[in-house]
Amino acid sequence: MTDAFHIDVPHTQGTVAVIALSGEFDIATAPAVRARALDLIANGHPDLVADLAGVTFCDSSGLGALIGIWRCAKDANGSLTLAAIPERLDRLLSVTGMDTYLPAYPSTRTALLARQDNRFTA
Repeated sequence: MTDAFHIDVPHTQGTVAVIALSGEFDIATAPAVRARALDLIANGHPDLVADLAGVTFCDSSGLGALIGIWRCAKDANGSLTLAAIPERLDRLLSVTGMDTYLPAYPSTRTALLARQDNRFTA
């Protein structure tokens, strides 16, 4: 039995939006995540923070969706930051080398604070 999957957007401010995922991030759910993220980018929020604290499983389709979202955010002069990455997904990002492109923080709060600090020091 699979975990119910949810996509929430608990925060939008300026160019930043938080997209919080929970459940299994896989071939069945990745298209919905990508579509929601691209909608946020198109609506003026190209700087995304993906809160992954509730993700119970992520396969290559989920990873592919994150890479696609990252590319679309970059094309819109934005970014993708990850927060609260489950250990297994963290290993997958490391093995594929994507951890060098996708900054990660232990929580959404720290990711948002880091974004704010970078904005003032850039």
